[in-house]
Amino acid sequence: MKFRQSLFWDTNPNKIDPHKNAQYIIERVADFGHDAEVRWVFNFYDESLLKKIIEKSRCLRAETKKLWIALLKK
Repeated sequence: MKFRQSLFWDTNPNKIDPHKNAQYIIERVADFGHDAEVRWVFNFYDESLLKKIIEKSRCLRAETKKLWIALLKK
């Protein structure tokens, strides 16, 4: 996926590695991503990794964290 500059305003999106920077990507997309970016995150990353990152994140907004935890419950 080509990352938007406005989503990753603090870095060069072309230098983001989806494997090495998984936590950074997941947190940023969870808080500020568009529908297509959220779908990409759900398809690219393992659900257990998503749960782990979302639950342990200290930078997500409270509303975002609650929503994602609810979405990841089965």
